[in-house]
Amino acid sequence: MSAIVVKVEDKLFQNRYRVDAGRPHIKIKKPDVCANECQQKSCTYVCPASCYNEEGNGSVTLITDGCLECGSCRVICSEFSNVDWEYPRGGHGILFKFG
Repeated sequence: MSAIVVKVEDKLFQNRYRVDAGRPHIKIKKPDVCANECQQKSCTYVCPASCYNEEGNGSVTLITDGCLECGSCRVICSEFSNVDWEYPRGGHGILFKFG
């Protein structure tokens, strides 16, 4: 009997995200803190939806489309408290297919 391998990306693709245009529910408070003070850029590899990306100049960009609303970014950035995070307005955000 062989095991069926399912990638996380394949499962996440089944979910949908309703963008609240102009009202992101997550913001980086001070981008210069990410660029100059945070050496590890942990948010760029902890976020399961890959919303955070490190740029060539060391800055971090955030694209909230597809956010799973797990709060990992808040926890991992606790040293700097540089993430302003709240739940999206009703009807917006992640729409899980299976629950």
